[in-house]
Amino acid sequence: MRSSRLWAGEGFRNVQPIQAGLRDPTAAMPRLSEFLFGRGGRRMPAQPLPALDPLERWRRAPGSGLRVTWLGHSTLLIEIGGVRVLTDPVWGPRASPVRFLGPRRFQPVPVRLEALPPVDVVLISHDHYDHLDYPTIRRLARSNVPFVTPLGVGAHLESWGVAPERITELDWWEHHDLPGAQVRVSAAPAQHFSGRTTGTRNSTLWSSYAVQSAQHRVFFSGDTGLTPEYAQIRAQFGPFDLVMLEVGGWHPAWGDMHLGPERALEAVALLGAAAWLPVHWGTFSLAMHAWDEPAEHLFERRTAGGSRLVMPRLGEALEPEQASAAVDPWWRGVDSVERPPGAGEHLGKSLGSMSWPVD
Repeated sequence: MRSSRLWAGEGFRNVQPIQAGLRDPTAAMPRLSEFLFGRGGRRMPAQPLPALDPLERWRRAPGSGLRVTWLGHSTLLIEIGGVRVLTDPVWGPRASPVRFLGPRRFQPVPVRLEALPPVDVVLISHDHYDHLDYPTIRRLARSNVPFVTPLGVGAHLESWGVAPERITELDWWEHHDLPGAQVRVSAAPAQHFSGRTTGTRNSTLWSSYAVQSAQHRVFFSGDTGLTPEYAQIRAQFGPFDLVMLEVGGWHPAWGDMHLGPERALEAVALLGAAAWLPVHWGTFSLAMHAWDEPAEHLFERRTAGGSRLVMPRLGEALEPEQASAAVDPWWRGVDSVERPPGAGEHLGKSLGSMSWPVD
């Protein structure tokens, strides 16, 4: 970790410094009390979103050689080159350090963790609670699945029961070849931060990933702001058949640590993908915007740029090459409520990162 060029003496750093308000200098930072207890904003749907059961599709190999299933938030099952890659698996009920409060899942995962087909590798982008989920990792620890993580994150996994020989930690631009397959996983830059408890801010690295097979290339952003390094990622790992970018859980005053829908469109242009899939929405209320705002914004801008927008339902096993060019606004018609029920629903998130904004 200390030999990494990203190590800054007491923790990791971003190549491009993050400044609060950088995205919109005129935006006011919301008060913590407003974020925790404020009403309004249609922060979550009143009932579960439409979802499909992917098990039958998973029994058949993708005809194109590439298929992706969005399972909620940043959890995806990517089938590429004959292997299955699971990203940021979160099956737990809350994105929180405690069981009794914190951001509560409003959308169930469309399939049980134990019902997943055999997974060849799990990718962890960083150690925040909505990406590195203790109860999920504890259950995966009982299997033989290997993990690829950014530098330092493996210590969490070891302490939760994952054997060290099943963990590969990568610095940016390093890669890991999956044994017995022609598939390479490469860690790439992201502009974010890390930390789960007081005093651990940036003590582990955060990362995006490129996954390459003999026929296909995909990119998974993890959590990130807009960074000019996306052009370098395109040059080194592209061209991409599909990119999966975070679009939810953002605020104009939070600087460049999250993309949001508009910056995601700029990121797609830098990455130059044939198709792109928005993630990091539709599962938790982690910001003050309406739960469906990212989807609506992107639906209105769906013809922008040269990349094709794909917005599958939760659990819909999608082959990008065969996906329809038309986007179905399947999330419409779902009633919303003004705020998550129960005072302090977001408190656990702030306790976990001990920072503002929370993530």
